Amino acid sequence: MDDTDLAARVAGLMPRARADLTELVAIPSVADPRQYPPEKCQEAAQWVADAFTEVGLKAVHLARTPDGSHAVLGHRPPPPGAPTVLLYCHYDVQPPLDEAAWTTEPFTLTERDGRWYGRGAADCKGNIVMHLTALRALGDDIPVGIRFVAEGSEEQGTGGLEQYVALHPEQFTADALLVCDTGNAAVGVGTATITLRGLVDVVVSVGTLDGEIHSGMFGGPAPDALAALIQALSTLRDPSTGDTRIRGMDCEGTWDGVGYDERQFRTDAGVLNGVELTGTGSVADRLWARPAVTVLGIDCPPVIGSAAAVPHTARARVSLRIPPDADPAFALDALTRHLTEAVPWNARVSIETEGTGAPFRADTDGPAYAALDAAMRKVYGKPLAHQGQGGSIPLCNVLAGTCPQAEIILMGVEEPRCLIHAPNESVDPTEIENMALVEAVFLRDYARAH
Repeated sequence: MDDTDLAARVAGLMPRARADLTELVAIPSVADPRQYPPEKCQEAAQWVADAFTEVGLKAVHLARTPDGSHAVLGHRPPPPGAPTVLLYCHYDVQPPLDEAAWTTEPFTLTERDGRWYGRGAADCKGNIVMHLTALRALGDDIPVGIRFVAEGSEEQGTGGLEQYVALHPEQFTADALLVCDTGNAAVGVGTATITLRGLVDVVVSVGTLDGEIHSGMFGGPAPDALAALIQALSTLRDPSTGDTRIRGMDCEGTWDGVGYDERQFRTDAGVLNGVELTGTGSVADRLWARPAVTVLGIDCPPVIGSAAAVPHTARARVSLRIPPDADPAFALDALTRHLTEAVPWNARVSIETEGTGAPFRADTDGPAYAALDAAMRKVYGKPLAHQGQGGSIPLCNVLAGTCPQAEIILMGVEEPRCLIHAPNESVDPTEIENMALVEAVFLRDYARAH
């Protein structure tokens, strides 16, 4: 099947893609039983299993993972001597959050200004539809083996699939892994995400007194635990530029892939007019090549109801995103040491580690990346761009350890305007069409490139 025929097939399948996405978005598959009935995740999993059975995958089934969620697994054996490609996606979604902020119903796919709105429309049900559309376009003309996995608790971060992979590595062996939970740098810019930041999360607690005491009688010489904590937290950033400054860590890295326009970043991040961005260097440097610290929360007396008392204890949750090639253990030690030394007045300090995650960097020199670059050039008319991602996908490192010779490619339909995780999430249908065509071309041509 030539490029013209394949593009026509994908275009002809777009009404079905919209119908599929409408059905999927209507299922509120939030993998948090405290908020949504778990039957909805089961319903979404079964929908995915039925759909991928219909496109020709074999032995499609629901596999229970250690966190209680269900992964959807299936396969299509390769022709003799042909490589195998694993297709990844997830069917669970974020909760709508502030439903009043939604312009349309979160679980009703709605078209507005050329985009399709709804929770999960991009992340990650749009990628499920992308996979389906690519496989339908190819029909029986698939010269590679296929392994398929749809995760059921990715958004909750409970690690069910990561644990399942470790227990059943033979079910995930492949030559190339398309982890479709990212997207292009912008609409029309074919992109692979080649790095992911790791993370270190800690809780720092500061104590100074046996208990609260009256600020009028004792304030001044009595050490204020909240003030001590604030002073320590303030040392994590340069006071003038806002750059992350953690002793012992390289904070000057540079990014050599596709950039991120500062005006576009301000729009995407919702930065208020007149408020400066923090840090120096390019936006891409700060996002993808340098450590970035965030104070996620503080426990202290609230303003409403607070007493005229010197706080005797306070604590904060601190998150440090670390760039590719950084060692999480080293970063944890550096952050712990920095905070311990920064707390003034010899106050009591304790630091609890909440969690760590390793960063990820893809090897882009193999035949799968060459085939993807060729597919992107055919569809978008431009070479494959490379970007990083500030978030973490722990599964990538698990898969890299399970299939050390495989090439891992992160791609998909989730460009910045999608506003994934936020109210009014949307997807550009042209990205579903074009990325489905990219995937179809890749699957058709990868066997020759391998």
